[in-house]
Amino acid sequence: MTKSGLIEAITGHMAHLPGKDVEVVVNTIFDTMTAALSSGERIEIRGFGSFSVRHRRARTGRNPKTGVAIDVPPKRVPFFTVGHELRERVNEGGGKPGGQGAASPAGVTKHSAG
Repeated sequence: MTKSGLIEAITGHMAHLPGKDVEVVVNTIFDTMTAALSSGERIEIRGFGSFSVRHRRARTGRNPKTGVAIDVPPKRVPFFTVGHELRERVNEGGGKPGGQGAASPAGVTKHSAG
């Protein structure tokens, strides 16, 4: 799903909100998340997952075309850890490639004990 697809899906569920307003909200959420990660904060969305920043150390890499060694500088990269509920819901999808599995009837979800 793309950002525009997300905006369309939300607009479809919330018909009383104009698409431009939904776009502003989605952009604000993403901008806020980006700013939080840039400042080193961790983002946790219960039932969905968490975003954090991981530090990659400097290393020596190789140019795959020429084989020449190159120095790769240290960097920070965003990292996503899937939440337990999302993992369960994805796995209930029937295991078909591309995420096109069968949805639970009437929004019913299965939860394991413990």
